Amino acid sequence: MTSSDPTALPDPWHGLHELLAAMEAEIEQVYVERGITGVRPRFAYPLIRLAHTGPLTIRELATSLGRSHSAVSQTIAAMRKEDLVTSEPGPDARTRRIDLTERGRLLVPFLEAEWRATHETVAELDREIPYAMTAVVEQVRRALARRPMRQRILHHLVEPPP
Repeated sequence: MTSSDPTALPDPWHGLHELLAAMEAEIEQVYVERGITGVRPRFAYPLIRLAHTGPLTIRELATSLGRSHSAVSQTIAAMRKEDLVTSEPGPDARTRRIDLTERGRLLVPFLEAEWRATHETVAELDREIPYAMTAVVEQVRRALARRPMRQRILHHLVEPPP
């Protein structure tokens, strides 16, 4: 090895990942304090959506949430283990229809209330800090629309000689 270890430098993603994980842990703590176990914050969005749409295939649910099929499939598997959703064969052998269990259905009113409270909390945080998180995210999204991340990385990429 002839170069220095690039991972010795501070990771620019670390703070963001740490912040998101801490915020998610706080949301999960709200669930636990309310006696709701086995429910992760990432379950709220699909559970609420299924309550309003009725059964959907994984692909339909992923599309409606703006998430990847793979991510939703993993979330569904975790929710099935917690008896929040059922997974039945869909219209053809390749698809599965996802629906709420009774437990999942009973949690939806609380999850909708928590969803609204979380959105109000984000708005409150946006008012408290000099640069609103939601505005910064939108500005980053626009900058990447003008020049995608891949192009930016390639501009700075200096590959080692063969």
